[in-house]
Amino acid sequence: MRILHTADWHFGRTLEGRSRLNEQAAFVEEFIQLADEEQADLILIAGDVYDSVNPPAAAEQLFYEAAARLSQQGKRPVVIISGNHDHPDRLSASAPLVHELGVTLIGQPSLEPVTIHCARTGEDAVIAGLPYPSEARLGELLTASNEEHELRSAYSAKVGKLLLHQAMRFRPSTVNLIMSHLYVLGGLESDSERPIQVGGAYTVDPSVFACMGAPAAPQYSALGHLHRPQAVKGPGVIRYSGSPLGYSFSEAGQAKSVTLLDLAPGQEAVPQERFLSSGKPLMKWNVRGGYEETLRWIEEGKDVGAWLDVCIHLTEALTLEQIQKLRRNHEGIVNIRPIYPEIERIAAEEGRRSELPVHELFRRFYERQTGGAKPDDALVDCFLELIGEDGLEKEGEGA
Repeated sequence: MRILHTADWHFGRTLEGRSRLNEQAAFVEEFIQLADEEQADLILIAGDVYDSVNPPAAAEQLFYEAAARLSQQGKRPVVIISGNHDHPDRLSASAPLVHELGVTLIGQPSLEPVTIHCARTGEDAVIAGLPYPSEARLGELLTASNEEHELRSAYSAKVGKLLLHQAMRFRPSTVNLIMSHLYVLGGLESDSERPIQVGGAYTVDPSVFACMGAPAAPQYSALGHLHRPQAVKGPGVIRYSGSPLGYSFSEAGQAKSVTLLDLAPGQEAVPQERFLSSGKPLMKWNVRGGYEETLRWIEEGKDVGAWLDVCIHLTEALTLEQIQKLRRNHEGIVNIRPIYPEIERIAAEEGRRSELPVHELFRRFYERQTGGAKPDDALVDCFLELIGEDGLEKEGEGA
């Protein structure tokens, strides 16, 4: 059985007010072409198809057209779960209609897995599908404690229980899959993901994917939420497919992809990346030669098709005319960030200060505030006591 795994489409999302709809539509075309060329038997979409619980109509139209075309009018199964950005009930409202096209939409956490038959190979896939399981969507308070480690433990235990309940339908004769939208311990985040955890409370331990006690172990866990394509260490093969487009400049330079794997019952999963080219790249410029060098880079055609976050080192402020000329000459400029020598000096100084012990920082602060007077040891000790630090003697011992 040939499986394509993707997630985090975020249809409707903009880049600081700039529409990405054309790029998202280009991704749909590329993904459908890839699915057809690779002759995929099953499509898994692991949540966050939209960027908000109330997406624009154009984003909804794009998603439903993509789902219908991917399913080849019912010939190819497509299974979709909701993510933390999606409204679970809104996403699954049309489930009875699209089910006739072979599209399964799962909005709320469920106890029942999805079973898919692959006509080409004669194999059945059992999918333990768990949409984003917040406390609200689970409909229960996981623990009365406010301690982060206790909430994390309770959350992992609940997720593990839900997955195991579905995994009891796994068999040695079936292709056994998990699909969920979670933050798993060990995953690498980027700025474009809306946090789904309070501190680290909603972090799931990878051990939950073992499904100990099930008749057969899961062969592949298809995850959504993190935008960087990556594997997570744990039982079996656990993988985030990543987002198809870069959605913040923290993703600058990342190669975007979807995941392809061939899987038979009892076989070890060996995922492969299929890289995407449809989205405009996100690039960061650090221009030390000021306005003139920035203009030269643009005129030379550097990163002509990209979205740009531009830092320009300056000694004088840019004029409005200069800013307008830069933006006119490169329509992909999103941010222009001036950097002045004084700001760099202060930043370097603050960096050095952060490495100093607390008592030394207090001494410098006191001298600056008093015009050069030096605090005595008793005053420094008093300050350290107030902020909960040990006195000078103990601080010296720990140095």
